[in-house]
Amino acid sequence: MTELRQSELRVAADLTRHDLPGTVVVLDQLATTAAMAAEALGVEVGRIVKSLIFVGEETGEPIMVLVSGANRVHERRTGRQIGQKLGRADADLVREATGFAIGGVSPLGQLKSIPIYMDTDLFAFQTVWAAAGNARSVFEIAPDDLARVTGAPRITVT
Repeated sequence: MTELRQSELRVAADLTRHDLPGTVVVLDQLATTAAMAAEALGVEVGRIVKSLIFVGEETGEPIMVLVSGANRVHERRTGRQIGQKLGRADADLVREATGFAIGGVSPLGQLKSIPIYMDTDLFAFQTVWAAAGNARSVFEIAPDDLARVTGAPRITVT
């Protein structure tokens, strides 16, 4: 059994804290993209949760958007739903805001509390897979549970 890294342990602790049935799964290969994760898990790419970090242009604060792996975010439309223009977050901001490196950003186990929004398309699936703090690890969760524990309202991102 592979030993979990510190970032993965934070995600595992959050799963336990919220009494969720999922566990951190360490893959045999890196899954830095939704397509790579889907291939490694043998699932359709829409079931992969992309945890994308944006920055609110008015506030300068980070915002997480949980997106179906099959979708690309329409930043203007998504920003209107959130209530502010969205800008791209750089790697330093992503790590500072979440405690995770790009490619392994998890919706659970973050170092700081940031606003989270969730793509409505994720609710088409019984379960989805999200990064677990590292590009090599994931966890499975029901979309309703993910929305509940993150407090993420549903939005349309496309």
